[in-house]
Amino acid sequence: MNFTEVLRTSIGQLSWSPDGRFCAVPVTARLEVRDATSLNTVVTFSCVDVVQVVEWAPDSCYLLSASYKRGLVEVWSVNDPDWRCKIDEGSAGLIKVCWAPDSRHILTTAEFYLRVTVWSLVNKTVSYITNPKNMIGGLQLSPDHEYLAVAERRDCKDSISLFETTSWQFVKNFEVATKDLAGLRWSNDGSVLAVWESPMEYKMFIYSLSGQCLATYSAYQWSLGIKSVAWSPSSQFLAIGSYDNKVRLMNHISWRITAEFPHTTILNSASTAVYNEKEKPLTGYPATLASVQGLPLVVETAYEEETRRPLELARVSVAAVKGATARLGIGTVQWSRDGRWLATRREDMPATLWVWSIPKLSLSVVLLHANSIKDFAWDQRQTRLAVCTSSCHVYFWSPFGCLTVTVPSAPLLQISSLRWHPVGQSLALVGRDQFSVCFLNKNRSLMQYTDDDDET
Repeated sequence: MNFTEVLRTSIGQLSWSPDGRFCAVPVTARLEVRDATSLNTVVTFSCVDVVQVVEWAPDSCYLLSASYKRGLVEVWSVNDPDWRCKIDEGSAGLIKVCWAPDSRHILTTAEFYLRVTVWSLVNKTVSYITNPKNMIGGLQLSPDHEYLAVAERRDCKDSISLFETTSWQFVKNFEVATKDLAGLRWSNDGSVLAVWESPMEYKMFIYSLSGQCLATYSAYQWSLGIKSVAWSPSSQFLAIGSYDNKVRLMNHISWRITAEFPHTTILNSASTAVYNEKEKPLTGYPATLASVQGLPLVVETAYEEETRRPLELARVSVAAVKGATARLGIGTVQWSRDGRWLATRREDMPATLWVWSIPKLSLSVVLLHANSIKDFAWDQRQTRLAVCTSSCHVYFWSPFGCLTVTVPSAPLLQISSLRWHPVGQSLALVGRDQFSVCFLNKNRSLMQYTDDDDET
């Protein structure tokens, strides 16, 4: 694998174009569009203020940049750099912006969720969607991009409205049985909607597009409920992560629980592979020099298999958390592209990553790290998982094995987020104000890589 030199970015922002040709990188009030292969700058756009959000249009011809504090969205054309569009929400403010599926409309959400505005780039018309509920993720496009589901709150009752995304006409509104709707998610086949209650109560509902409630599920009462939700790629399973440190798999036939995955602090199973990260710190004069220069004292790291059983896994004590909300429950659930693997993370065990085998319905691998995991992401073309821990190391796992890689000549790069290229040929390693790109040889498996392949 090869690495590029370290380049600048702002606020950890980087976005690949959907067609995989370009990479958009904001640098303060400048937006750079780079070639995805060479990373040479193709075009540079000057923005009004510091760019907080960058997003490509689905057709990869346009991209938008937004400054929330100014309530301003700017739209750019890659094919015509002189063309420009500006959207100003004015006194209504701006807290969210996204592209419509046709790449010719933009949706903006006003402060306090007062309204959602649909802006047309073709005829400059404006449409409004009123009464959106004040919640994160209240707007959800169907996988086929035909409908937009909007969570609403009217007369102290939750409901969902469906809008057709070609003409933006209202299609249907139906009430849901939640007391305080916290989230909704389309199945990947677009046939049903999963709707869940706030964390104060464990309630999951499955609704058809006609508004019929197909299933209701509650695992327990009188305790914090659902924290994370993810559909499998085939929509056969719905993974529900909760505050009792379990992931439950609901099947799409009977809408009942097929399996439960507990995340315990003691591991007894000998059939589960455990890989523990071991760091090799600098010693002597190199350590003194690195300390004076402000460089990390760890230059090498590697996974070592842990065979001890029972094995106690490290966790963060609630009593040790001061000045912040305690971290509890299963905070992140992600499916592999083929739906055969499920990666999860328990909030009070931030350095531990769990990988579950869906065909066997069992825990396959546990990855233990020296530092807290900041991000992990599946490649959408191959079954491989990348992990970062706010260091200059990136970690890979696949069914063939796992390895750690150090970004060469970048000791100060603190990787906090990962962005897979749409076709899986590269991986962007993004820090707060720097990034590098790792290019992987698509003709070689993960276990064929060695340290000799690392190049700048």
